[in-house]
Amino acid sequence: MTEPSSTPAPEISEYQLGESVGYLLSRVKSTMSNLVTQRSMAELGITSQQGSILFMVASGKCLLAAELAREYGIDASAVTRLIDRLEKRGLLTRVRSNEDRRVVRLALTPEGHAIAAKMPKIFNGVLDDLLSGFTPEEVGFLKSMLRRVLLNSGEHTGLTRDAASNLDNKS
Repeated sequence: MTEPSSTPAPEISEYQLGESVGYLLSRVKSTMSNLVTQRSMAELGITSQQGSILFMVASGKCLLAAELAREYGIDASAVTRLIDRLEKRGLLTRVRSNEDRRVVRLALTPEGHAIAAKMPKIFNGVLDDLLSGFTPEEVGFLKSMLRRVLLNSGEHTGLTRDAASNLDNKS
């Protein structure tokens, strides 16, 4: 068995992690998630992911477990566990479709709706803190660039390339 090397390979030592857009995006996402979790746990007793799921169901964007899995980029079994926890807490229920018994929709309980309604204030509070010192134009530009990244990935954002381009020109 060989002893581990204490000297990183040149490909590793020359790579500037702090200049990597992917690394920076990942760190921002992680930071945002942690800050939302701190606030949502303190105020509502739920994690950022649980609150976000409740919000997505309340908004009508994701009404099926498969839609949540696609939206969050996590596997179906992880979504099932999250839904199980939320159902056990009495925040959402599974409702089998009358038209197609194979389809199980997610529905919020009144308590789930109440929590979902409080999430935008938490999301906006965290973003206000993180974007402190940014001008409205800079925030608009950041959003337009992130939309373009999503378009380049092939992800559907509800915008066509032309619409995104028009937004970019207005930002």
